[in-house]
Amino acid sequence: MKNMRLVVTGTVGAGKSTFVRTASEIEVVQIERTVTDEISIDKEETTVAFDFGKVTFGPDIDLHIYGTPGQSRFDFMWDILIQDAQTYILLVAAHRPNDFPYARSILSFMEQRVEIPMIIGLTHMDCSGALSSEEITLQLGYVSESNRPPIVTVNPNLRTSVLSTLMTSMELLIPGNA
Repeated sequence: MKNMRLVVTGTVGAGKSTFVRTASEIEVVQIERTVTDEISIDKEETTVAFDFGKVTFGPDIDLHIYGTPGQSRFDFMWDILIQDAQTYILLVAAHRPNDFPYARSILSFMEQRVEIPMIIGLTHMDCSGALSSEEITLQLGYVSESNRPPIVTVNPNLRTSVLSTLMTSMELLIPGNA
């Protein structure tokens, strides 16, 4: 059995912990604490180290899924978690355009550390004020389709949506698909 690592990163409230919980076939390890700062408006708890889950792909692959904290004060965990990863997913909440510059900085952080396939997962596309995928990718700095990673819409609460996103990410590891 081959173990592979996928990292789910993104801004606070983009759906990282929910994504890991929905995907995992095992009880998820979540290292969270009660929120004590300005993000308490949006949620009661926040990831402070990582979330960990696992899903099996056929008889040969155990995919270890690590969700990063969303706050930059925990970026040392981003650095640890992205090492040895085969691929990653940047989750972006489509209805929170004020978070796009921060999502872009997370993307830059990851790109400075690894050269691995990645996809962008757009969450909250069904919410009021959600921008289109084209607008979001431009805000993230992808002005040309030639350098744009795959972009998917994902609902972190729906297992079929999450598994489809995982499959899209895993397909990038197949020669000729990246």
